[in-house]
Amino acid sequence: MIPIKTPAELDLMRESGRLLASVFTMLDRQPLAGMSTLAINDMVERYIVDDCHARPASKGQYGFAYVLNSSINQVVCHGVPAAGDIVRDGDIVNLDITLEKNGFIADSSKTYVVGAVGAAARRLVRVAQEAMWQGIAQVRPGARLGDVGAAIDRHAKQNGYSVVRDFCGHGIGREMHESPEVLNYGRPGTGGTLREGMTFTVEPMVNQGTRKVATRDDGWTVVTGDGKLSAQFEHTVAVTATGVEVLTLREGEAVPKGVRG
Repeated sequence: MIPIKTPAELDLMRESGRLLASVFTMLDRQPLAGMSTLAINDMVERYIVDDCHARPASKGQYGFAYVLNSSINQVVCHGVPAAGDIVRDGDIVNLDITLEKNGFIADSSKTYVVGAVGAAARRLVRVAQEAMWQGIAQVRPGARLGDVGAAIDRHAKQNGYSVVRDFCGHGIGREMHESPEVLNYGRPGTGGTLREGMTFTVEPMVNQGTRKVATRDDGWTVVTGDGKLSAQFEHTVAVTATGVEVLTLREGEAVPKGVRG
């Protein structure tokens, strides 16, 4: 069963999403080059606890000791913050963060372009963000989950990239991972039917080369199978009566045409 949120629960999720969006607004102002991923992690934890008066929902979940995943260049997802892992000029780095407030969780990620990044990497990041929005644009009552995945996969392939299939979006609310699974590939007109009040994440991981991935010996860090770059974007969304509401929309972030609210 896919949970349907009540209007009161949606209001609480909006607040969690608003606070998480403010975390990224704070990060947007930071000069990430030269910072360790552990320093970024600690800064985000202080902001969530002290400024948002909220809980970093990832810390302690499944035994993970940190408040975010930091995935640089060929790291697809679940990168583990470390003092010796330095973000350098020319890197792309995905920061994936969760936040819980009043019992409800929001989840979002952004791939940052750090300094003098080459054109090929910038293009990958742009297409990954576009692919997320292509998926979000399909969300409305009566649409199918396959519509979301198909739109993501189609946009990535049209631009010469692949979409990781080993990980996907997910329902979210009182728990980090609820039903349904939101695949980043699929066939239009297939999969579960979307209903008003459903909340879930849309989070494509787009690779320059093969969609195949491998997990490092730490049991967390997932890298591309061929060592090429990967980029990811993620928002938590709610199905509305007429379309979709992006609960983690960030300050100044434009919603593309075609996304119906």
